[in-house]
Amino acid sequence: MATLLEMATSIVSSHASVSEMSTDELLQEIQKVYIALQKLEGVTEGALAEEGKPAMTLRKAFQADQVSCMICGKTGMKTLARHLSKEHGLKPGEYRKQFGIPSKQPLTAKKFSEARRQMAQDRGLAANLAKARAVRAANLKTKKAAPAKPAKAKVAKVAKAAPKKK
Repeated sequence: MATLLEMATSIVSSHASVSEMSTDELLQEIQKVYIALQKLEGVTEGALAEEGKPAMTLRKAFQADQVSCMICGKTGMKTLARHLSKEHGLKPGEYRKQFGIPSKQPLTAKKFSEARRQMAQDRGLAANLAKARAVRAANLKTKKAAPAKPAKAKVAKVAKAAPKKK
């Protein structure tokens, strides 16, 4: 597989074949394309952490409008759970333990969580949840209070009531 630098030079050489560019412009273009490819790959320069060491600090990883992966350095995400499972094969608890992240620290961007909370309140989901829990609790109480009917007795009655075929 080609390295990012090889891909960047290939892209820029294709571009340079159709338009005139000075040596400085070629070098700047290679650098721009290389940086863009790094961002697309989700790896910024120096972001790959050594085994077990975080790519960034906790404060930098958990900002108000985005969260970043402390393993690979990928930024701009609203939540980490899917990224951790797909890219690194980790569960949130394992990730927290690996980097000493407190359990009170959510793995989502603060503004994202607040927006979701506000949306749920606007839709009345908290009230609906409370009603559903009350109904379920009432159903469980009635189920426990009612005596259990033997299933075999019902089957026997049905068998006796069925007409015989000749």
